[in-house]
Amino acid sequence: MPAPTPATHVMNTYGRLPFALSHGRGCRVWDTEGREYLDALAGIAVSTLGHGHPKLVPALQDQVSKLIHCSNYYQMPLQEQLAAALCEVSGLSSVFFCNSGLEANEGAIKIARKYGHDRGIERPEIIVYEAAFHGRSIATLSATGNPKVQQGFEPLVEGFVRVPLNDIGAVREVAHRNPNVVAVFLEVIQGEGGINPTRAEYLRELRRLCDEKHWLLMLDEVQCGMGRTGKWFAHQWAGIVPDVMPMAKGLASGVPVGAIVVGPKARDVFGPGNHGTTFGGNPLAMRAGIETMRIVAEDRLIDNAAAVGERIRSGLQREWSGVKGVVEIRGQGLMLGIELDRPCGDLLLRAAKAGLLISVTAERVIRLLPPLIMTPAEGDEVVRILAPLVRDFLAGR
Repeated sequence: MPAPTPATHVMNTYGRLPFALSHGRGCRVWDTEGREYLDALAGIAVSTLGHGHPKLVPALQDQVSKLIHCSNYYQMPLQEQLAAALCEVSGLSSVFFCNSGLEANEGAIKIARKYGHDRGIERPEIIVYEAAFHGRSIATLSATGNPKVQQGFEPLVEGFVRVPLNDIGAVREVAHRNPNVVAVFLEVIQGEGGINPTRAEYLRELRRLCDEKHWLLMLDEVQCGMGRTGKWFAHQWAGIVPDVMPMAKGLASGVPVGAIVVGPKARDVFGPGNHGTTFGGNPLAMRAGIETMRIVAEDRLIDNAAAVGERIRSGLQREWSGVKGVVEIRGQGLMLGIELDRPCGDLLLRAAKAGLLISVTAERVIRLLPPLIMTPAEGDEVVRILAPLVRDFLAGR
């Protein structure tokens, strides 16, 4: 592994591994020393189509040659096209485009607050969850359920009521004692919190409760959306439709983009002047999103995510049968978490040295988020590399 280059002018906000990636093709990337890696992280669920996709690259080159940026002062046909595609697959009705998941979640919080004010609630409150992660702005880290993320940035933004995941009784208790609640805000599968799925029946119960109380149901699909679980959006496994759906990451296969997709209850909450962005919805990002959605549909990559994800899961379960220290494999499709019985951050570098890019989150959960183009053979390769690494790690070797 090459020695790291001293970062003297870049702010020290990341614990970086000691190599730099140079280029990629499909699910493979290479570092500046020529070492090859199988990418099972996809830039943390961003590179939906992998690297250098032969259908995406020419489209982006074409768009760069025409128009990269355009102010939102003017009509944006590409925005309309991508918004229509998102509404078609989600069953929702309108979209605001921004630049990131954080911005999408921040916008969702603003929608909930204004929705409450429009109903005469002076101090609206939002139900949020333990172990949640919604971003690192002051508002989104306040909604986040991780004290380490919040530490040093107090005072936090008020207006959030926290409950445990998958406990409908806790939500009903909040509803009983708090008349200021206007929305419920949660990830369908908690990503940074450790790949913790929300149960389908719990989502259905939340939908019923939100309808009963006239709350907004806001589902964060930033990491688990865009076909990753085997449906366009993870909440679709429960057969429900949210009122507000922030999304980002995989929507444009690496070009920065975020979106707030809303239904009828939230569609008219914002008016001109209530929310805005300089870069959001720019032509390059919109073209990347349009082409990503088209390729995902044409190449049946959602079905592929479900099949290859299950292949990886079953392969790891087989390899680790009876291995002490593997607590649980959870998640869906190509969003998998392997919880161990101890902190496992050391596996990041061990896996990289073995030619595999992964993530570790919540201290002891190995996170796999491969590109949706991953083949069954590449899925088997993930198992072949990762299974012995974890066995050796747990054995203290």
